[in-house]
Amino acid sequence: MLAVHFDQPGGPENLYLKEVARPSPGEGEVLLKVAASAMNRADILQRQGQYAPPPGASTILGVEASGHVAELGPGCQGHWKIGDPVMALLPGGAQAQYATVPEGFLMPIPAGLTMAQAAAIPEAWLTAFQLLHLVGNVQAGDSVLIHAGVSGVGTAAIQLTRLAGAVPLVTVGSQDKIQMAEKLGAAAGFNYKEEDFSEAAMKFTEASQIVFHMEGAGINLILDCIGGSYWEKNVNCLAVDGRWVLYGLLGGNEVNGPLLSKLLFKRGSLISSLLRSRDKKYKQMLVKTFTEQVVPHFSTESTHRLRPVVDRVYPVAEIQEAHKYMESNQNVGKIVLELPQ
Repeated sequence: MLAVHFDQPGGPENLYLKEVARPSPGEGEVLLKVAASAMNRADILQRQGQYAPPPGASTILGVEASGHVAELGPGCQGHWKIGDPVMALLPGGAQAQYATVPEGFLMPIPAGLTMAQAAAIPEAWLTAFQLLHLVGNVQAGDSVLIHAGVSGVGTAAIQLTRLAGAVPLVTVGSQDKIQMAEKLGAAAGFNYKEEDFSEAAMKFTEASQIVFHMEGAGINLILDCIGGSYWEKNVNCLAVDGRWVLYGLLGGNEVNGPLLSKLLFKRGSLISSLLRSRDKKYKQMLVKTFTEQVVPHFSTESTHRLRPVVDRVYPVAEIQEAHKYMESNQNVGKIVLELPQ
């Protein structure tokens, strides 16, 4: 089969398609014939040699995919049959024509979605769902500040925040991206290149307490993939007893200044979270809960319809261009790779 490959860590120019052996499903696994795989920041970090896949996972890039069940491994419980269209969370290996997946990591593709749209759901939407509910304990009426608001996780988090009865706010880098976030349900957007988002967020929550039934000024829950460069502004706009969930370090991993005293003064909680390194049991629980509670809302018949946002679709042969585009930070939503069938 063909798979995305690189011989040594480095830039996008190191990526190419290589013929490799097709994997065989092990105990409790299925073989997925991949139709499409969405890209994630983890792919760039892995290509650069900064993010190794979990022990035992495929070294091939890609952590989410859509396609069809091609083979059932020994010990499968009968939830799936050959030919079923599915979307899947993977610890690695999704950017190839075939990949093995634990059967508990598979989800049905909602009616009406294309394979490219389905591929854009698993990692981004499961991450956003986990951050909001399992880690951040979002409550109706909470103000939720979502950094990188029109990324894959960001566009999912906006919609899931609304579904939870909370108020989504975003930081983005352009007016066009603010407009896109507002179309998805954001109550407001702040251009971090033109204003201090912490001041803007405080003003918004102060002015909107009655409209949105908020309790007090400040942000109740921050979803932060930036890290170091945002720490002070995050704490400044955090509400008393607020939760700050860190799940990425795009803005660096160093903090210089009185973080602890500022956080203590707010009685704030700083919680870190990653999904890829979680154990199999946790991921199966997350997929099951998400399938039951969220997947039905992707249906055209849902009154609170959710939609995956796909920015661009590339043939996998253009993998270098896809990585360059992701690194340019121009995308609104997900970048998807299509595999040859």
